[in-house]
Amino acid sequence: MSLSSSFVAPAPQIIGSRSSPPVYCPGFPLQLPRVSLFLYPSSLGPPHLHHKATKIVASMTTRGANGSAADDDEEEYVYIEDEELDADPFLPERWDVVGLGQAMVDFSGMVDDEFLEKLDLEKGTRKLVNHEERGRVLRAMDGCSYKAAAGGSLSNSLVALARLGSTSIGGSPLSVAMTGSVGSDPLGGFYRAKLRRANLHFLSPPIKDGTTGTVIVLTSSDAHRTMLAYQGTSSTVNYDSCLASAVCNTKILVVEGYLFELPDTIKTITKACEEARRCGALVAVTASDVSCIERHYDDFWEIVGNYADIVFANSDEARAFCHFSSKESPISATRYLSHFVPFASVTDGPRGSYIGVKGEAVYIPPSPCVPVDTCGAGDAYASGILFGILRGVSDLKGIGTLAARVASTVVGQQGTRLRVQDAVELAESFTFHLDSSTIRSDIGSDHISSF
Repeated sequence: MSLSSSFVAPAPQIIGSRSSPPVYCPGFPLQLPRVSLFLYPSSLGPPHLHHKATKIVASMTTRGANGSAADDDEEEYVYIEDEELDADPFLPERWDVVGLGQAMVDFSGMVDDEFLEKLDLEKGTRKLVNHEERGRVLRAMDGCSYKAAAGGSLSNSLVALARLGSTSIGGSPLSVAMTGSVGSDPLGGFYRAKLRRANLHFLSPPIKDGTTGTVIVLTSSDAHRTMLAYQGTSSTVNYDSCLASAVCNTKILVVEGYLFELPDTIKTITKACEEARRCGALVAVTASDVSCIERHYDDFWEIVGNYADIVFANSDEARAFCHFSSKESPISATRYLSHFVPFASVTDGPRGSYIGVKGEAVYIPPSPCVPVDTCGAGDAYASGILFGILRGVSDLKGIGTLAARVASTVVGQQGTRLRVQDAVELAESFTFHLDSSTIRSDIGSDHISSF
């Protein structure tokens, strides 16, 4: 892929031993060179430094062992100048899925225990930080190898869903969108451009002079992940005309549980769920995190109890929803949840998963794989469930089996995003094995209640 032939890239500037690539203006075609993006950590201090001062270190596309270009996942990055991207003129009148979630750029890197101890960080935890704390950690990572990606649990699920539904296998290609909050800074442009390349439309306009949220993911040698979230502008998610239009024109609205951490966002979530249900859409809620459920238990149940048709949780999150002790089994938590939510999806790591309906739970065996990276497994599983529901499948075992296969595919690779070719093969295999009698053309609350 190349820019317009009339464009001549300026020479990179040297910043110490680092170099920054040319900044590509969105006025040029979006078929940009494939590069890997790394952000110079000292530039990410106070928000006012983000606007034009971001320093970039770029390298060519990651290559596979055979020298071929890597798949279009989080290993490849394109940097877009911090101006508004041109509006997509080819948006559908009605969406299959619209997600409401946190739009965050992930910085991920490998660290040792000494690094965590030096910064007084508790291994394996997730905490909110301010911009000073974020800057302190990123400065400490100076010299380390780390990557930036358009991240977030919900975006992982939606990208996988968009890729599973990218062809007409089993029905028309799926239209998938996300709403949230990003700033007009370079990271906001980066985030939106990456999702667009993955065929996931980010509908919300950038907030002028706002700062895009980030998550620093520090992975230690024992595979424990320590996460530091800086919310930036993403801590404000309003019910605006863009969100109102989206939720009134979708089959499924998916609400990310991390949003419950944000001040006053419960009002936006409530309004979005009310309007989605009024317009005939299904409402799905992701649990996201045990500590998030514990801190906002009443708010979660206000939404889940009154609006949710589908809940996605892992076994610990399901127990937290139910106020169960750790001794209670995942199947008990799944059954309990299914008394309050028509469709409860509960994963239990390498032990398999459960789908709960009307007080009963169906066990889904794990799909065999050699685990490489478990990060994103639950997100991938949720995409498989949504794909099966959108394709009108009424066989719980079939839907769960596909979801388990999608999850195992992601677990068996490095990175959280389902690759395009894997998604197509999974969709083909899933559709091939379905009996036509298990397929319905209508998607709605009646479909969910039919399980």
